[in-house]
Amino acid sequence: MFLFSSRFNLFMRWPRALVAMVFCALMSVAVAQPVTSVMAPSSACADGSAAPCYQSFQPGAVRGDFHFYASRDDTAPAASKPAPTSALIAIHGHPRDANKTFAAAFKAVSQAGATDRVLVVAPVFQVGAAQSGKCSTAGVPAAQPGDLLWTCASWLEGGASALPDGGEGPGAFAAMDALVAELHHRWPSLTTVTVAGFSAGAQMVQHAIAFAAPPPAGVRLRYVVADPGSWLYFDAMRPQPMRQGAPVDWSACTDDFAGLGDCTVVKRQPDASCAGVNRWKYGTDGLPPLLATPDAAALRARYADADIHYLAGARDTGNGPGTYYGILDKSCGAMAQGPYRLQRALAYAAYERAVLAPAAPRVLTVVPGCAHDVACVFPSAAARAALLGTDR
Repeated sequence: MFLFSSRFNLFMRWPRALVAMVFCALMSVAVAQPVTSVMAPSSACADGSAAPCYQSFQPGAVRGDFHFYASRDDTAPAASKPAPTSALIAIHGHPRDANKTFAAAFKAVSQAGATDRVLVVAPVFQVGAAQSGKCSTAGVPAAQPGDLLWTCASWLEGGASALPDGGEGPGAFAAMDALVAELHHRWPSLTTVTVAGFSAGAQMVQHAIAFAAPPPAGVRLRYVVADPGSWLYFDAMRPQPMRQGAPVDWSACTDDFAGLGDCTVVKRQPDASCAGVNRWKYGTDGLPPLLATPDAAALRARYADADIHYLAGARDTGNGPGTYYGILDKSCGAMAQGPYRLQRALAYAAYERAVLAPAAPRVLTVVPGCAHDVACVFPSAAARAALLGTDR
């Protein structure tokens, strides 16, 4: 034991080019709106051309479309702007609010004066009409015939997509690998790609790190994990808060917005009554066949070698306004990691520094004033260095 501290049938019948033009025209209305708007800024839709900001490609050899927002159009004249050297891929949350996530990421880049050199991208993990009502956001285009489809929950666990013909398509992690390669193919000037996720998107990113394919030659791959509801642990141990040398409940440690109060945390064996505590997606037991790997040790080593920065909202704790406590994972596997997102982040970052990567400690930035809101966390001054890769 050791110590470590603290959407609409008519619309879908239109030609795709017309849909894209209408969509970007609608998005341009948001230029005067605050970042909390679900629309992206008009300047992020195209690079001086009429091309759409909502783009697509087919991952690998499959015949199925994967969509993403991009702040540039790769068909624009090369001289219209300097070639981007970095890409920031922002992954949406459970409501699939890719437009809001895109807007938050773009604002962070814009405030840093980096729109000329940083390409902002936000993929959309599409869900079929029968399920999308449970995880949809106004302004995000509905799935169209020919799209790769996931369920509301499968994409964040790396699950397989459904092909237009009904067969099984690539998993969500593989789709992300393909997106990184596609962006480099369209913009060969890219030398750094940062994959940043918020909430459910952060779960997806944190879990995908250990399974990621090597990036294209000459590309540095980075990750930012912000406010996930649960974390992937690489052993069966879980955090136990301690106060004055004695184990205490987490509630004894939440007397301030630092999240742990005057408590420390020790690594402990979790309650044996929680059968799923170390099963995927909380641990590496029972990995789905799609994610078959040599062994858990290989996953652990890949994760330890990755370039990762953690973000957490200082007010993403408790059950107050803005914490979205009602949708927080409260299964025993999740609760073994801590009671709220902030505490889970603090405990994981300390566990990771002490156990997974003690020689290269990662940074956890606690963002002042933010609860569970990507529009607050991503554009914040505290988070900007992590998103833009200027923190190291």
